[in-house]
Amino acid sequence: MTNPTIASLRLSSQGIGSKKFNTPEQVVKGLGAVQAQDFGQAVWGVGLRTASAGLPDVELAIAERKIVLTWPMRGTIFMVPAEDVLWMQKLTAPRLQAHDKRKQAELGLDGEILKRCRSLIERALHDGTPVPRPDLMTVLEEDGISTKNGLGNYVLGYLSRNGMLCFGPREGNQQTFVLLEAWVGQLKELTTEEALAELALRYFTGHGPATVQDFAWWTGLSLSEAKRGVESVSNVLQKIKLDNAVYWMSASLPEHQQEQPVVHLLPGFDEYYLGYKARDAVIEPEHDPKIAPYRNGVFQPMIVVDGRIAGVWRREIKRNGVEVTFAPFTLLEERKEDILAAAQGYAKFLGLPLIESDI
Repeated sequence: MTNPTIASLRLSSQGIGSKKFNTPEQVVKGLGAVQAQDFGQAVWGVGLRTASAGLPDVELAIAERKIVLTWPMRGTIFMVPAEDVLWMQKLTAPRLQAHDKRKQAELGLDGEILKRCRSLIERALHDGTPVPRPDLMTVLEEDGISTKNGLGNYVLGYLSRNGMLCFGPREGNQQTFVLLEAWVGQLKELTTEEALAELALRYFTGHGPATVQDFAWWTGLSLSEAKRGVESVSNVLQKIKLDNAVYWMSASLPEHQQEQPVVHLLPGFDEYYLGYKARDAVIEPEHDPKIAPYRNGVFQPMIVVDGRIAGVWRREIKRNGVEVTFAPFTLLEERKEDILAAAQGYAKFLGLPLIESDI
């Protein structure tokens, strides 16, 4: 059963409700990190959490190196505060070592080939100019390293997860890569315990109420590590008990705060859904499979009505604007105007006219 209290508090802590962040970089730092496998979805996830940022504002924060896209944890692409990339990766990287060992054996990658890849890519990026992914594949291929069967993509991800690379600004629809340290400049260093405490504080402040199990799932850390992180910042967090479970959240978030009834159109892969191991507080179990109906790891954009995930939606960019279509789980005729108002907000973010469609 969904829990309106948890849902309302999460809308507030995540900046989805009435209390917004001022800038895109504040969103990313406030949540700890923002999942970003799908760039077009991720930028909307950041934009909707600000008072007025449009797509150009989010892209500018990336171009100005305030936000970095990379693999900080769980083998997944996130938007991360630029200066925080390295300590996050050092904290979570050990959990991926077994995966890397299996994957490298599967791809026939040994230490010597990885060393060659690193040297070739470093040379290609040495002057600081962002280089598109296909061009880096060509660099490897021309030196006799096959990039087929996912090997090239794995190498770029591996070098990024281990602090050498990160994504640069996009060139059209094409991803580019840069050398992390040269791109960002000064990178913050933290001890393991400092990093664990800082990530726990950011997660529960920007996602609370959440459980220790949620935090472990989100970071990819072990449950014992997650518990250690929570314990280290428990004096500055608020603990509440709901539905026989212990939740943690910001001490400044009122326990009984309720957001006004409102509709939000959240992107696919949004932190409101994927930021937690257990999602039953915000979506009914019978509707949960509809968020990723093809079981291919692709999560649909969501219609959220008063904190409850009540349907999915999609967009199509056309010559005369953006068309948004809706697939509610149940009839939402009485909220039609609210849904269309949320769609107008999305169109405004893109800087395009809204082509209305029926609900």
